[in-house]
Amino acid sequence: MIELENIRRTFQVGEQTVKALNDISLTITKGEYVSVMGPSGSGKSTLLNVIALLDQPTSGRYLLNGRPVTQLSDDELAKVRRENIGFVFQFFHLIPRLTAAENIEMPMILAGINARERKQRVAKALAEVGLEDRAEHKPDQLSGGQLQRVAIARAMIMKPEILLADEPTGNLDSQSGKEIIELLESLNRQGVTLIIITHDSAIGGRARRKIRIVDGKVLLAAGSDRDQPAAPANAPSPIQPTAD
Repeated sequence: MIELENIRRTFQVGEQTVKALNDISLTITKGEYVSVMGPSGSGKSTLLNVIALLDQPTSGRYLLNGRPVTQLSDDELAKVRRENIGFVFQFFHLIPRLTAAENIEMPMILAGINARERKQRVAKALAEVGLEDRAEHKPDQLSGGQLQRVAIARAMIMKPEILLADEPTGNLDSQSGKEIIELLESLNRQGVTLIIITHDSAIGGRARRKIRIVDGKVLLAAGSDRDQPAAPANAPSPIQPTAD
């Protein structure tokens, strides 16, 4: 699914060239659950941005589902992101003036999906994250855990194959964080490829495959779905809706 070949990403800071990613080669297969760990400044968020097609590598080759994507136009990149990749961020990035339902609906509006289908899919998404009774609440009326549930529902509303989560529990208390990770893991059990960027070894250690980055280089890529039993695709979510 995701194939990175000799990826480098450099930035010019004054007269200094900073190597954010230094000759990274990595393959992530469909349905994997991968964590990318490393200290602050190690290059893990840069790697996420490259995988997410939000940033272009300075050199190297990136294949997504066998298709070279490093040379696509901006419009083509936007289409690939919209159809293949969902994003969950530490700071939620919800639109303050919109309700939970409207935030979830926004990607479908941009994709030109008709109003009737949007309404049905939003209702289903809210139910899946246990927020049916929060549909008309705006972000300032929701707790941190609820905000992240809305963000996850929005990320999954276009049914992407890949879900990228950048420090998804960074702004949450421990209980809400645990529930959010379990919710993300339930999506992986349904077949979504899950990649979590984190500096927290307790969060990263839950993944089936663990990648460690230091100074822009992969130092460890331990474990894979091939050497651990796969969870059943129809396994129920361990999350029980809470009022958090």
